[in-house]
Amino acid sequence: MIRTFLLQSNALSEVPEISRASDYLPIAIQLIFAVGLVTVMLLGSSLLGPKRKTSDKLQVFESGIEQFGNARQPMAIKYFLVAILFVLFDVEVIFFYPYAVNFRGLGWDGFMAVLMFVGFFLAGFMYIIRKGALHWED
Repeated sequence: MIRTFLLQSNALSEVPEISRASDYLPIAIQLIFAVGLVTVMLLGSSLLGPKRKTSDKLQVFESGIEQFGNARQPMAIKYFLVAILFVLFDVEVIFFYPYAVNFRGLGWDGFMAVLMFVGFFLAGFMYIIRKGALHWED
């Protein structure tokens, strides 16, 4: 009804096609195949794999290091601070990639924006250095 109205009113010379459920059939087949493959692999490995339960296999394993002490002991905040700073500065470097790809198209405005970004980056780094966030002696 809407299609005939649009064609009669000459408002649009061409009406976009409406997507049908059959258009999504290849995606559904791929999804079913992926879920089926994962299921077959998990069931196959559990049914065909060896089932030897020894005392060594049933022990708790944490990166090959023998357990000692209480896991609830407080840890120095310096480790977490350095990890967060690493992630912060590592992610900031990612923002240089779009500029490197499009530096000719961005021109001088893009260059000034990158200089400003580097300035903020260095200001943050200097702040961290002056606060002593990277000093390990305590």
